[in-house]
Amino acid sequence: MTHPPTATQTPSREGGAAVMEKAPERLRKPSPRYKVLLHNDPVNSMEYVVTTLRQVVPALSEQDAIAVMLEAHNTGVGLVIVCDLEPAEFYCETLKAKGLTSTLEPET
Repeated sequence: MTHPPTATQTPSREGGAAVMEKAPERLRKPSPRYKVLLHNDPVNSMEYVVTTLRQVVPALSEQDAIAVMLEAHNTGVGLVIVCDLEPAEFYCETLKAKGLTSTLEPET
């Protein structure tokens, strides 16, 4: 009678170890995310801004790009995208290189 309990205990211990190994992944803090902001400028045409946004940030649809451009035009600043730091820096720098005013700020 001692063999069956040992057989059932061993898998449960292994199962417990597997769960414990996976737990830290779930508890790991997500990496901080950043807002890529587009600032209004009196220089570039609305069409150029929309086209450039779509070239630089492929995730944006035509409607999204128009909405960002209008938000920047009407309020002074538009939210382009919220993402991890590395792509956010890339988008911000590429927008600047194409003549648009863009900044980053941490998502809060």
